[in-house]
Amino acid sequence: MRTSLLVSTYNWPQALKVVFKSLKEQTVLPDEVLIADDGSKEETKLLIEQFKNEISIPVKHFWQEDNGFRKSKILNKAVAGSDSDYIIQIDGDCIMHRNFIEDHINAAERNMYLYGARVNILEDAVKEVLENKITSFSFFSKLIKNKTRSLHIPFLAGMYKPHKEYSDKFRGCNVSYWKSDFIAVNGYNESFEGWGREDSDLVIRMGNNGVIAKRLRYAGIVFHIHHKINSRDNFEANERIQQETIEKKIIRCEQGVDQYL
Repeated sequence: MRTSLLVSTYNWPQALKVVFKSLKEQTVLPDEVLIADDGSKEETKLLIEQFKNEISIPVKHFWQEDNGFRKSKILNKAVAGSDSDYIIQIDGDCIMHRNFIEDHINAAERNMYLYGARVNILEDAVKEVLENKITSFSFFSKLIKNKTRSLHIPFLAGMYKPHKEYSDKFRGCNVSYWKSDFIAVNGYNESFEGWGREDSDLVIRMGNNGVIAKRLRYAGIVFHIHHKINSRDNFEANERIQQETIEKKIIRCEQGVDQYL
């Protein structure tokens, strides 16, 4: 099974640098890295070029012009450019636990997507984390909240069973899925513009197509770097699109990944 780590980013190279450090520290590396860049400036491009020389696996940078929040489009382009069977997806403000990739690979099963835990780094701790490039956090760390989510206990992770229904525990910053399942629903719906619901709509359509879900708890952990909340000006329109997906049991979106394949 070939795996890709898919990282979405936008104009925060200081955070992305720490995320890259956590990738280099992984117990198991993916086969390639996909950077889905929604219009970042030159500093991010230079950071990615430098990172390519620091790691032994291919790094593919997908960039589009900054024309508002168009995360769905750039994620589709990145997945379309992947050479892997399995996609492990995070945001560029999420530091990975050292076993993150290994945990997702070990838990992967056909006809199933995984969604993992997100530990929040405290607002007052962000400067310290970024300046010192901190990538390791224990249960006793004063830099995080949601401390029980930071516990890495793989044998307990097996207690969580697959399920059919969508869970409100799902977070798009920590999810993995088969590329074939992604393509079957035509990937992200590019009708979503602005923040909100594009990730949950994707897995709801996967569920409508018979793909089951499994929560990763005590494994597959990311540490989310606190930042200002994105503009939610278009949230209500996005909410309506997702509600239609639920009510009509939509599987395949019209404007999706097929235009890049």
